[in-house]
Amino acid sequence: MDWILAMTYLWLKAGHIIFVIFWMAGLFMLPRFFVYHQEAEPGSAENALWVEREARLLRIILWPSLVLTWVLGLLLAYSIGALAEGWFHLKFAAVLALSGYHVWLVGYHNALATGERRLSGKQLRLLNEVPGVAAALIVIMVVVKPF
Repeated sequence: MDWILAMTYLWLKAGHIIFVIFWMAGLFMLPRFFVYHQEAEPGSAENALWVEREARLLRIILWPSLVLTWVLGLLLAYSIGALAEGWFHLKFAAVLALSGYHVWLVGYHNALATGERRLSGKQLRLLNEVPGVAAALIVIMVVVKPF
């Protein structure tokens, strides 16, 4: 199994980066959709359109990208022996937190779909910064490997 992973290292890496980009794009888009969704009248045709747009983004881009990012990332980490490295532990924690954020966004989508608006537009715009901060931390851990 190890030799197969070694032979496919660059393919694993390319796939991982591709699906991270897709996942991050979706994580930036969904809260922005929420801002516009909250401005629609609950029960209106526009509200229904936003529910469908969010559901498609989750179903077509976010969930598949999350799964493939995790699978390819864990295979990649195993193939280079990163599982015991300190930088990897922090990266792993950040990805785990980002995955939790993803799940929280799904819950907020479900709340909006039922007409519940728990956050303001300003709060949702601030939440849009979460993936950027996480991405910066993750990239530093992978590229610099400070510990």
